Amino acid sequence: MTKLSSSIILAATLVFAASTFAREIGHNEVRELRRKGELLAFEHIILVLFERHPESQVIEVELELKEARGVFVYEIEILTTENQIREVEIDARTGEVLGDKLED
Repeated sequence: MTKLSSSIILAATLVFAASTFAREIGHNEVRELRRKGELLAFEHIILVLFERHPESQVIEVELELKEARGVFVYEIEILTTENQIREVEIDARTGEVLGDKLED
C-alpha cells in the first residue's frame, strides 16, 4: 500500500476536534461542504503535506473552523524522517500552508 493510499484511508477516520477558538465539524457537514466545493479533496491536502514533508507519517488529523477568521483548517500532526513531531495547518479551501511548527 502506498503512502498516499494509507493517508487517504486515514482521512476516513478523521478526528474532528473543537477548541475555544474553533467549531467542531461533523461528518455530515464535511460531506456537504465537499459537495458544495467549499473544501478541497483530502487527497489534495495530503499531496501538499507530502510536498513539504516527504516520507513523513501522519499521526492525527483534525478539521476545524477557525471562527475568528472564518477559515476551515486541517491540523495534521506528523512524524518526520528526522523523528520530529510537527503540526502542519493547511487551509482546507485553498491548500495554503498556514502554519508548520515543531511540537514539544
